[in-house]
Amino acid sequence: MARIGVFVCHCGENIGRTVDCAAVAKRAALLRDVVYAVDYKYMCSDPGQNMIKDAIKEHNLSGVVVASCSPLMHEKTFRRTVTEAGMNPFLCEIANIREHCSWVHEDKPVATEKALDLIRVMVEKVKRDIPLDPIRIPVTKKALVIGGGIAGIQAALDIAEGGKEVILVEKSPSIGGHMAQLSETFPTLDCSQCILTPKMVSANTHKNIKLYTYSEIEKVSGYIGNFNVTIRKKARYIDETLCTGCGICQEKCPQKKIPSEFNEGLGMRKAIYVPFPQAVPNKPVIDREHCTKFINGKCGLCEKICGRKAVRFDQTDSFVNEEVGAIVVATGYDLYTIDKKTDETLKGYGEYGYGKYPDVVSGLQFERLVSASGPTYGELKRPSDGKVPETIVFIQCVGSRDEAKGVSYCSKICCMYTAKHTMLYKHKVHNGQAFVFYMDIRAGGKNYDEFVRRAIEEDGAVYLRGRVSKISEENGKLIVKGADTLSGAQVEISADMVVLATAISAQPDIVPLAQKLGVGYDQYHFLSEAHPKLRPVETNSAGIFLAGACQAPKDIPEAVAQASAAASKVLGLFSSLELEREPYVAKVNESTCVDCEFCLTACPYNAIERKEIKNRKGEVIKVVSHVNEGKCQGCGTCVSICRSKSIDLAGFTDEQVYSQINALFV
Repeated sequence: MARIGVFVCHCGENIGRTVDCAAVAKRAALLRDVVYAVDYKYMCSDPGQNMIKDAIKEHNLSGVVVASCSPLMHEKTFRRTVTEAGMNPFLCEIANIREHCSWVHEDKPVATEKALDLIRVMVEKVKRDIPLDPIRIPVTKKALVIGGGIAGIQAALDIAEGGKEVILVEKSPSIGGHMAQLSETFPTLDCSQCILTPKMVSANTHKNIKLYTYSEIEKVSGYIGNFNVTIRKKARYIDETLCTGCGICQEKCPQKKIPSEFNEGLGMRKAIYVPFPQAVPNKPVIDREHCTKFINGKCGLCEKICGRKAVRFDQTDSFVNEEVGAIVVATGYDLYTIDKKTDETLKGYGEYGYGKYPDVVSGLQFERLVSASGPTYGELKRPSDGKVPETIVFIQCVGSRDEAKGVSYCSKICCMYTAKHTMLYKHKVHNGQAFVFYMDIRAGGKNYDEFVRRAIEEDGAVYLRGRVSKISEENGKLIVKGADTLSGAQVEISADMVVLATAISAQPDIVPLAQKLGVGYDQYHFLSEAHPKLRPVETNSAGIFLAGACQAPKDIPEAVAQASAAASKVLGLFSSLELEREPYVAKVNESTCVDCEFCLTACPYNAIERKEIKNRKGEVIKVVSHVNEGKCQGCGTCVSICRSKSIDLAGFTDEQVYSQINALFV
């Protein structure tokens, strides 16, 4: 005979304000097989947990129902409590009377009745619960980090320093990401390369890190602790084992007029190139689309002059398989496309003249213009004529917080990097004048507000609260028309350059990768975390973690912090020989399975496979479906589609579900 205990939590006023908890506990005590019921202010507190432990021992309880908040919050807490009292943890159930009751009702009598109904349902379920044992899965103690920006580098280094092997994959020829393009960083104005390059070198030379640059993720299969990843190594047309990075091939290459991606199109590179001087690895790659050898079969000068014979025009893409136990996604961000419509969410800012007027540049292009490694070697010049700009207008929120353009979110870092740009401009052009059009200033971070004030008060940037309506060109000047909403006046500025603080957007190719990984994403294609407060670096796909701006716009300190957080999760996962997970997985009744294979095609996690049953002679007498407990996520899809009713989900059997439904009609 079942002996059930019911414990009703007030959750302060979260539940107690709307639900009469004392009355609920009193009436719950009258339910069949309930031998003990009590209410308490905070059941998750130490006294509340001790109350549960004592009741289990004193009343010899066979099951426990805790009526409180969402199981997502405290199910582990209460299961640990009953375990300490000697009860199987899966004989404890949570009746959610906060999110499902008190938070959605105002009428106290109605909410009280509903709370009792929710408890009655869980009492019937726990009566039919059976003791379950956690599933234990072996763990491959090697991690995959996707993305070689500052977040990916930091995550890889932290995991490697923890003594575990790391595979670091970057789609570009060099690691470093967008941070490598920056001149200086806020709020300290550190040289970006000075603080980034040592980490890049460490990632390349660390004994526990295997680096794949110019590579992409082709396929991901498996499950937490046991992922199988196929990596496509794109052809560099260079044998990296032979190349010494001497640079002679780049020096002699006759193809010189290819816009440099690293310099945001403001400088030129050759057909065989290293993206930037501090690139890691410092090995060139041949741009097949612009190489004369590939276009018409002529040239091949680089192959002829290479003393190491490292140039390989016959090289093709290759594939590498890696077994890993955890994956960190750190694919970074892209910039909002300003000049033209690229898809239904990004509609462009043609009124600002980007792409039409050469002296209207993006924030990242401005970074390259003031960088010592940039196209002008740090000397700020107008792209149109090479003259020093005496007046610059900076426009914030270009692509951010604009419902009309389809992007409603704040890009978070624009206010700060615009303030930095005004300082860098003043350092380069001492007599120059900077104007900043802004909606409002969002400088949330340590020393961030002081940094913006410094740009205004010490460097003399003029901040105008308002939008720019139009930019036109007249006599070699850019005429910027806007409004200053604080003074109520219309503003017209004759500028030499205009810098647009472009929004942070998701990587354009992130959706196919997210689908390969089974990771969710929002309407803007930023990857979704499992819980914004409690699980900010985890995803709903177990064993896959997030770091940096692939999740949302982030500055460098936040990206680095999140990378270290993701690394700590990976190291925590790798800390045990086996992974322990809940036993809520599907099970097949092999005696009734008819091998129709409907469950195989329906399973979204590829967790079901065919199993041969043999007799003593080794002859196959039957083929049935079999559930891989490591892959199964307990979604129940196979249960609903099985025509012979041969599959049940542990913890949610037909008997349990029907008993819960029937309880509502008592």
